[in-house]
Amino acid sequence: MSTNPASQFVLLAPFSGVMVPLETVPDPVFAQKMVGDGISIDPTSNVLVAPMTGKVTQIHSAKHAISLVASNGLEVLIHIGLDTVMLKGQGFTTKVKEGDIVDAGQALIEFDMDAVGRKALSLLTQMVITNGEKVASYSPAKGLVVGGKDAALTLVMVDGVVQNSTTADASGEAYSDPIRIPNPTGLHARPAAVLANAAKTFKSDVKLVRAGQESNAKSVVAIMGLEVQNGDEIRVRAIGPDASGAIKTLTALILSGCGEDVGGVAPKVKPKPMDTIKVAKATPKSEDPNVLTGVSASPGLAVGQIFQVKQVEIEVEETGETPEIERRRFDKALKDAHQQLENLKSEISDESKAEIFAAHQELLEDPDLLAIAIAGMTNGKSAGFAWKDAYNTYSAKLAALKNEVLAGRANDIRDVGLRVLRLIAGIEEAAMVVPENAILIAEDLTPSDTASLDRTRVLGFCTTGGGATSHVAILARSLNIPAICGIDEDALALTNGMPVILDGTRGTLRKNPSEAEVTDIREKQAKQAIKREAELAAAFEPAVTKDGTHVEVVANIGGLDDAEQGVKLGSEGVGLLRSEFLYLERTDAPTEEEQSQIYIDIAKALGNDRTFVVRTLDVGGDKPLAYLPMPAEENPFLGVRGVRLCLAEPELLHTQVRAVLRAAPYSKLAIMFPMITSLEEVREVKRIVAEEKAALGITQDVQVGIMVEVPATAVMAEQFAREVDFFSIGTNDLTQYTLAMDRGHPKLAKQADVMHPGVLNLINMTVKGAHAHGKWVGVCGGIASDPMAIPLLLGIGVDELSASVPTIPAIKALVRTLNKADCEKLAAEVLQLGTAAEVRARLSQLVD
Repeated sequence: MSTNPASQFVLLAPFSGVMVPLETVPDPVFAQKMVGDGISIDPTSNVLVAPMTGKVTQIHSAKHAISLVASNGLEVLIHIGLDTVMLKGQGFTTKVKEGDIVDAGQALIEFDMDAVGRKALSLLTQMVITNGEKVASYSPAKGLVVGGKDAALTLVMVDGVVQNSTTADASGEAYSDPIRIPNPTGLHARPAAVLANAAKTFKSDVKLVRAGQESNAKSVVAIMGLEVQNGDEIRVRAIGPDASGAIKTLTALILSGCGEDVGGVAPKVKPKPMDTIKVAKATPKSEDPNVLTGVSASPGLAVGQIFQVKQVEIEVEETGETPEIERRRFDKALKDAHQQLENLKSEISDESKAEIFAAHQELLEDPDLLAIAIAGMTNGKSAGFAWKDAYNTYSAKLAALKNEVLAGRANDIRDVGLRVLRLIAGIEEAAMVVPENAILIAEDLTPSDTASLDRTRVLGFCTTGGGATSHVAILARSLNIPAICGIDEDALALTNGMPVILDGTRGTLRKNPSEAEVTDIREKQAKQAIKREAELAAAFEPAVTKDGTHVEVVANIGGLDDAEQGVKLGSEGVGLLRSEFLYLERTDAPTEEEQSQIYIDIAKALGNDRTFVVRTLDVGGDKPLAYLPMPAEENPFLGVRGVRLCLAEPELLHTQVRAVLRAAPYSKLAIMFPMITSLEEVREVKRIVAEEKAALGITQDVQVGIMVEVPATAVMAEQFAREVDFFSIGTNDLTQYTLAMDRGHPKLAKQADVMHPGVLNLINMTVKGAHAHGKWVGVCGGIASDPMAIPLLLGIGVDELSASVPTIPAIKALVRTLNKADCEKLAAEVLQLGTAAEVRARLSQLVD
């Protein structure tokens, strides 16, 4: 087949028919080469044949598409017709199965031309290369071709990729079982970067396989381009000497979330089909001509003047010097860009936000991006032109994706691309010079722009692109800059210097406000600032109501940093340590020594006068552990999770209990068990705690409590109160179990309201049952951080509020303004209401 084995590779025609340029196909996905470059053919035969010898890697469930891989790793996708996926396999008959090795010209799929032709948009069949980084140039045939005999596409391969390389089977091949993605927004930039970085440690060629598509697992942009969403099933495929090790390691990494906290998120059981058409979400225009609307990206108010930010296009020469000179120029720019990003990371105190630029550094090493640029330079293009083509190709591909989060990452690729391009072109990265009191308006800002904003001059910004999940929005929130994304494009026509009010919370920009409106906003800002200062100044004062009732205000934490920050903000302890953070981001179970050191460090940070409540491991079907295989469950929220899993894995539980108990000498320690539903479970965990306490010789008092997350536990609160020292109500889970509504469900999430009278009455029942036996009750769900709910919880009789760390000073200040007797009257009234809306309307009357 190959006319020159060292550099060329020939693909035969998959059908007999007429060759058609791919660019003319009436489907933008193929015409714009989002899937890959290749050819189209108008078939006159009805049997699809293999264009080369290779292995069948994927057959689409609708039988209209098939993927093959050649021995040199070249990946070929053949897609019969347009919109044929809608036929769901009718009219198609497969002749092979996944995993088969096929010869050039062998029959793959037969289809009924008349039946399919009547229902499909077109019979045009596309044959494209999905890993174009291996290809330097494409030469399609023209005119009539005979299937399985005539050449349809001649490829010139990138140096080092040849036809007669060793076959996959010679060096080993392995596939993973299906893996369901736990990440709430799929494999976006950061988890993709973690996964790609891990894949690069293996010599094998590693691919992610999803719904008939494959991507290079060592490429961040290729992974994002696969558009893997929460709940999607993928496989890992590896070919090479360490294939088995790659499969094992990467499978565990994906299940753990690839470094992302997936502790509270269950993968969707039935992911949304990927064949749906992307529909842009239109932001409704304001009826007020002076108000432009967008999406809230970062809350807050700002009064200032418009300053338009325009992106400057960097022009580069297409033709370069020798490939060696251009490559040296390119490599130096990559090295300098890496150092610039390292400097940016060091300037951002929030480690999680600094990771955005760590992901940018990964993009500088992305094999797919680099392969396109290097191929361009090899073909005589300048380093700047080749690199610009590479990052524009991939940013356009991501921008076209249906997943809003992944589409937003196109901005990250453009940011990295511009950084390198400036270095190649020798253009200094000039700081953005803006006037004082500026409200920036731009089509888009890059993460680099946002991180380097002069906060003494920039009061807020609006962009016509992006969304609340973009890295720009994340940075704006971390920097406390009010911001709007997706604002009406009329904003780009506003003149510099125009006075405006930006309301980041509501997502509105008011033009030409009156003096009265400006005065009102400034008064609100001043009051908010004074209030925040007062709350911080009094943060260490106890939370005692006007009539003398003390309410303990403590922190929900996920580690030592949160504990230390809580102490600085007046927290009276920790009401919930989510201990699963020790277990989820790793491929093996933490040792007793590892755990105990962390528990002791947190206890020491709190001191002996503060409460320290540790919730034991809360994972299971909805939060799987990579090193603890569990069968897939139809409904993981109703399956083996929490204490059920720990009792089924006694060594895991005994190890954790011993590690927690070692912190007893350093704080007021309490151990709390999640997902308790029976007295048998309570008695067993109490036995284990007593057994391990005696074995360790622990003499300090250690309370044993349970989470109230299930209606049955709330209903039996009085019986449980005879057995335990305290309750902590997990209102998030209690709400979804009470209302039978998944709080992550796109259509039901708003209805899964903790203010539902059914949930509130279960909280009331829990408190009454506990107090009947002299036991205390805390609330550690989201409602404990809601100022609207605090008077109600105090009226019901809750003894402890375990809230998010930043809200602690405000909650303590609010408690000090309340009267317990008034709160009790309010609770008695609210518990008689019939709907969540009525409850919220009544409580909103108390909010200033």
